[in-house]
Amino acid sequence: MGRRLSILAGALALLTASTVLPLSAEDEALDIRSRIISHFKVGSDETRFGAFEFMGGLELSSPSSTLGAMSAIRLSGDRSSFLGVMDTGYWYAGRFERDDSGVLTRVSDFSVSPILDADGSASSEKWRFDAEGMALRGDEVLVSFERHSRVDIYPAKAPGGSRPTGSLPLLIPPEEFRSNRGPETITVAPEDSALAGAVVVVTEKSLNTDGDIYASILTGPSKGVFFVKRHPPYDITDGDFLPNGDLLLLERRFSIAQGIGMRIRRIDGSRLGKGNLVDGPVILEADFGNQIDNMEGLDVTTDDQGRIIVTLVSDDNHSILQRNLILEFRYLGDDG
Repeated sequence: MGRRLSILAGALALLTASTVLPLSAEDEALDIRSRIISHFKVGSDETRFGAFEFMGGLELSSPSSTLGAMSAIRLSGDRSSFLGVMDTGYWYAGRFERDDSGVLTRVSDFSVSPILDADGSASSEKWRFDAEGMALRGDEVLVSFERHSRVDIYPAKAPGGSRPTGSLPLLIPPEEFRSNRGPETITVAPEDSALAGAVVVVTEKSLNTDGDIYASILTGPSKGVFFVKRHPPYDITDGDFLPNGDLLLLERRFSIAQGIGMRIRRIDGSRLGKGNLVDGPVILEADFGNQIDNMEGLDVTTDDQGRIIVTLVSDDNHSILQRNLILEFRYLGDDG
């Protein structure tokens, strides 16, 4: 079966180096076909979009029905490998292949493994394993689930074959989680930021009486509930911190009349704190005139040239009308 990336055998190695490990019996290898996306705006060679420069992307397909529902992604330190979760209750992992300019050319060594609960069980019941967000904290992988709202902790050395070692209290009152609109985003602040490595959760659309979005800082001296200003019709699907401690939030909208759209909002990290209401400027916005779909996952990394790269992934909902996309942008900053 060749050399494959094994979630079970070494996710920590995957995310800290470019090690390729043998496929374990518990993982399922998927045959992935990659189609290169050269232009973000349909019919245009334009590369600058808001505060970003489009670097390239891929559309993924597979004969296997398991591919899809990718809700979150995290890249390795050298940006060659990735680990993520599907909202159908699977881990997924693989390797990026790039050209000499660092542009994505294909995905290889792609495998999946069931997410296990505290009893060591997997399940196809979506309410039990609706994984929406994922973050790395040292030698741990944190996964946020909605419907059965929680944040579970898995060992990064072998998340695909492990039960959670514990959970983090969400702090948001349980009655405030809306059905299928619970913890959507989980991310860890930089150690040298104002939040000093704290874990942050933002819900998709659990709203207070003022129509603002519930969020919380789960750890550290600043822990507590705060709120994010909602701007209808957009809902939050993921987020990650910039190196300076500001928070990027990925948002999407959908309606029959207007179709699908996505945007990225930047939140001042110094404003994140218990009881605060935060908002920030939109720094990227796109619709079906661009190469987007149901964009669900966002990761911030830094390449070997020191450039800040934002990687986005879409959830196709296992629909023949939707696509599995991976898009990459260079963040240029507010002044570009």
